[in-house]
Parts: sequence; C-alpha cells; structure tokens
Amino acid sequence: MVIGIGIDIIEIDRIKKSVDTFGDSFLNKIYTKNELDYCLAKHNKYQHLAARFAAKEAIYKALTTGWEKDATWKSMEITNESNGLPVVKFFGNLKDFISDDKDIKISLSHSDNYVTAVAIIYKKS
Repeated sequence: MVIGIGIDIIEIDRIKKSVDTFGDSFLNKIYTKNELDYCLAKHNKYQHLAARFAAKEAIYKALTTGWEKDATWKSMEITNESNGLPVVKFFGNLKDFISDDKDIKISLSHSDNYVTAVAIIYKKS
C-alpha cells in the first residue's frame, strides 16, 4: 500500500549557481559529508549534487504523512548500492518512520540540463 509519493525536477545549472554563489555554506547546509565526498569526486559533480537535491525534495513531498516536520536536508542521505541503485538513509526522528513495516524507493533520472527524482513510501505486506 502506497503511503506517500513525491516527485521533483531541477535544473542542474540552478545547483551550480548556488554553489558558485554560496559555496561551502550551501553545500554544508544541504548535503552530508558522504554525499559531498561522492558528488565532488565526480567529473559531472553538479549533476550528482542536483540528483541528491531533487531526491531529498521528492522524499519530503512523499512524507506528507505527518513526518515532513522532522525532515531536514541532512536528516536524509542519498547513496548508491554497488549496482548503482539509489537508496536513502534516514537520521534522527525520520529513522523511526521507516521501520520494519515500511520502505521507501527512489528513482533518479537526468539529461544534460535537468534531474528528476521520484520517491514512493509504501507499507510492506
């Protein structure tokens, strides 16, 4: 059973402009250390930063189940499994939300200029 669904799209250039304008204060507000280590090591770092930004926005939208008040930029971390599948790890109160009976799936896609993300929170059967 689907509990929440969220989607987001963002221009990669918007993230680049934010990094250029605000530098580390922007990066450290939005991303965890692990996310920064991963994204900044990539050739196309802005695309990867934008993907994580969009994923967090999509997750926030999916959390309109009452838990969105506990969501902050750094209360979630977007990583990849060894096969490239994106996954989210929650911290703080959000960690309690995804328990044995719930799960979340995220999907990311990008073009040269845009990144989109979808998040679906569902109750396991």
